[in-house]
Amino acid sequence: MKEWRGAAAICLNEKQEILVVRGMGTDIWSVPSGGIEAGESPEECCIREVKEETGCEVEIVRELKVKQTEIKGIAVTTYYFLVDITGGKLEVDDPDLNIEEACWKSFEEFESLPQMYAEDLPLFKSVSHSFNTIT
Repeated sequence: MKEWRGAAAICLNEKQEILVVRGMGTDIWSVPSGGIEAGESPEECCIREVKEETGCEVEIVRELKVKQTEIKGIAVTTYYFLVDITGGKLEVDDPDLNIEEACWKSFEEFESLPQMYAEDLPLFKSVSHSFNTIT
């Protein structure tokens, strides 16, 4: 069976909004994510993907989850990380990445939008909830 490994970032701002992206020509939303390149760690992939897809520079706070599933006969492993913004500017400037929009959404707004991976919403909600109780 073919395998794919990737990383995804969960990033919350001071308003407790989540950083999300929308693919080119679609209304489907997800958190910044992508495939791990040769010689790259899941953490390095996460940081690179956020920068490429949103323009934001981040640092890893902690690993949240490793999801293993099968999609269309491919074994998929996705590493989810909680990240903090350290710099950069929120902007999409590389149409080759197939990202049309990157923005902050309240969890309630994000939850109501079409999702790339709706099964991940409980993870996002738990992070949002724990963030609310810490601040």
